[in-house]
Amino acid sequence: MKKSPTLSAIDIIIALGNPGSEYAHTYHNAGALFVRFLRDSALATPPAVESLGVFMNVSGPAVKKILKKDGVKPERMLLVHDDVDIPVGEYKLSFGSGAAGHHGVESTIETLGTKDFWRLRIGIAKTIETHEGTFIKLKADTYVLKHISQADNTLLQTAFEKAAEQLNA
Repeated sequence: MKKSPTLSAIDIIIALGNPGSEYAHTYHNAGALFVRFLRDSALATPPAVESLGVFMNVSGPAVKKILKKDGVKPERMLLVHDDVDIPVGEYKLSFGSGAAGHHGVESTIETLGTKDFWRLRIGIAKTIETHEGTFIKLKADTYVLKHISQADNTLLQTAFEKAAEQLNA
């Protein structure tokens, strides 16, 4: 297994998300929000693509086109996207892992013919407390296209800061 990358090991950062202002601040666009965070923080980063201009579930051909245009091998790419299996406000860096049901990642793996690339998975999993005091995980389709709450936005910003710090280490 590879160690977590630093930005020196990455030639391009590509965010998965949906185009259009109606999706700009939704949970599903956490990847694009991270890229915007990098730009706004003025961190020295490799080129970063905030929007592919295509819907997330068909991202693969757009990712491949960018990699080909820029002459970047998949293993030197950091793909950034939301992840409904990670709690909101947390993140994970991984290399060569499967799509785990994420359709944008599935499209990218299928189109590139490899899963050997870096991924920054931004957690968006939400839970609610029941009357009995237990917690249940919300189904992703009930919230991923909704605007991010103020409380969750604060958690995401903290995750963005920590992820950027780890990438700059």
